[in-house]
Amino acid sequence: MNVKDIVAKRFAEICRERGIAVNELATLSGVTPSTAYSMMNEQRRDVSIVTIKKFCDGLEITLGEFFSAPEFDALEQEIC
Repeated sequence: MNVKDIVAKRFAEICRERGIAVNELATLSGVTPSTAYSMMNEQRRDVSIVTIKKFCDGLEITLGEFFSAPEFDALEQEIC
């Protein structure tokens, strides 16, 4: 699993815990629904750190809280 997959999985997990749909996450975060769905789409996984920050703001969590999940600690170095 790469970092983009884990980011999408982490947001999906938080949304599931809070009962928030992807389009609601977009609304709370001030981004378009297509941006949120692009991140969740396994073939696209289009996400930037700015978008991650917006999603965190919409969920009222810090970047530190978001990235404190153990899945991020276990990531291997990605070489493109």
